[in-house]
Amino acid sequence: MTEPMTEPMTEPMTEPMTEPMTAPMTAPVTAPTTAPVTVRLVALGDSVTVGMGDPAPGGGWRGWAALLAGSLPGTVEFTNLADLGATARDLASGQLPRALDLRPTLATVLAGVNDTLRGSFDLAVIAGALERVVAGLRGTGATVLTARLPDPGLMLGIPDFVRRPLTRRVHGVNAVLDHLAGAYGTVHVDLGSHPSLYERRMWGVDRLHPSERGHRLLARLFAAGLAEHGHAGITPPSPEPAGREPSAWASARWMAVEGTGWVVRRSRDFLPQFCGLVASEAWHEIRGRTGTLDDLLRSELDAVLRRLGPPGGAPAAASGA
Repeated sequence: MTEPMTEPMTEPMTEPMTEPMTAPMTAPVTAPTTAPVTVRLVALGDSVTVGMGDPAPGGGWRGWAALLAGSLPGTVEFTNLADLGATARDLASGQLPRALDLRPTLATVLAGVNDTLRGSFDLAVIAGALERVVAGLRGTGATVLTARLPDPGLMLGIPDFVRRPLTRRVHGVNAVLDHLAGAYGTVHVDLGSHPSLYERRMWGVDRLHPSERGHRLLARLFAAGLAEHGHAGITPPSPEPAGREPSAWASARWMAVEGTGWVVRRSRDFLPQFCGLVASEAWHEIRGRTGTLDDLLRSELDAVLRRLGPPGGAPAAASGA
């Protein structure tokens, strides 16, 4: 109103108002202002989170975590702490302290595949390390992204009797991750059940590191997980690679120059034990006793999960109660 009222109301009000006014007279009419939100995203993990397989335009690697950071709204401070070859213990001892210093509001934890490819595989040790990482990050109030791992045996395209020992290990790690997600309330993404993730074009020549297309798929799956948990304004990256996908010749050249050393180093540690696991698998299969190996895993897994405590953080029931 630009001028005061100069004429009296033609009819006096004889009854009180029974409906509220559209805007309270005591409230200011200016819209409230909110400070811009800064997301501090910290990525923990191994070579997949480093970004191997997805070359950055300026050199080095980009990867799914950087693509996820670019899909978030507002100001994003992104730090990638992942290391090549990192195991769960590496995350707990080296990456977690640095992550806590950064006071993240959002953190990603993608690890476990390297553990399954080690001769020193110990599910109890892996579970304890992963719990320290997840509990430490959640203790700061950060939203934590975790994931069930895909089956590397399926990605490698190896025969079933060769794949099964590796699959059992992945199953054990995934059961631990599922348990921790329930206990600590993470945003948990099931990578292993996504059929597209097993397509050949999603993976590099070594079949263990995603291609650019694969990294984009991972970023989209994690973005969808955040959106399902109420994180608004996320714009997932395009599923299509921005650059040219490597030719078969380029992939073969990379394996000859870069990948051979990785395979040799990994074989020294894992291959001798893996051959023993495959021989044991074949022996049990011939005798129709493959279920015995499954029972052994279940027994080990039950013991490990009891040490971690029940999902949801509820106290364990007393025996005999």
